[in-house]
Amino acid sequence: MNVPIYQQVLGGDFDRLQPELQDYFSLAPGSGHYCVGEGVFDVVGCRQQWLRPLLRLTSSEEAFFPEYGESIPFRIENHAHLDPFRRSSLTARREIRFPTVTRIFQDTTSVTDADSGPQLVDYVGRYRRVVTDLNLSVTAEGRLRGISEASRLFLGSLRLPLPAALDARAYAEQWWDGSEGENGKHRIQVKVIQPQIGLVLVYAGSFDYRLRPYIGGSSAHSFLPPYVQPDRWENRT
Repeated sequence: MNVPIYQQVLGGDFDRLQPELQDYFSLAPGSGHYCVGEGVFDVVGCRQQWLRPLLRLTSSEEAFFPEYGESIPFRIENHAHLDPFRRSSLTARREIRFPTVTRIFQDTTSVTDADSGPQLVDYVGRYRRVVTDLNLSVTAEGRLRGISEASRLFLGSLRLPLPAALDARAYAEQWWDGSEGENGKHRIQVKVIQPQIGLVLVYAGSFDYRLRPYIGGSSAHSFLPPYVQPDRWENRT
């Protein structure tokens, strides 16, 4: 239960990650701390102008957003906890600070049991209506690589698998850049690609991170600050 979710899924490959990445992904429920990262996205958002009005319609979901910018500051919080269904989880809340608006992008990644072993599923948005499977791997350089697989949409009691022709996949890579010595930073690069329309969303940049104790020192495994909790939880996969 106290094993970080990425370590549960990667198993022995977790030790192949760069030491700085192992540290970053070692947050576990009950630690009494959360992780704060602050940095700058070199690029972030939707490059295709014709697609932005459609994304504006879904911006209240806090999953996608219509803006695009360069050199955009951002902040991320990572909270390790047990979700209401007792699954080990990591909830992330990102603030992307465009000049005219701050966009929130949030998700919860949980460990589920699969025939092949522990599997990560990612619930996206404030209502957790979209869920995708995450496949992780470690590169020869010790970077973490993740690819989202088949997505499902939950509308009330309906569970709607998205057909391959409509589904979008996210390709993510995170690593430690120590080229500047003591000024080294974490770097991340994510592209969301839909086969019919191409690049839907991109973000790439660098950040510093630190651990912070919870106010009151809460170390309960299920503790999650109210402002980070979604409007709705989902346990279907």
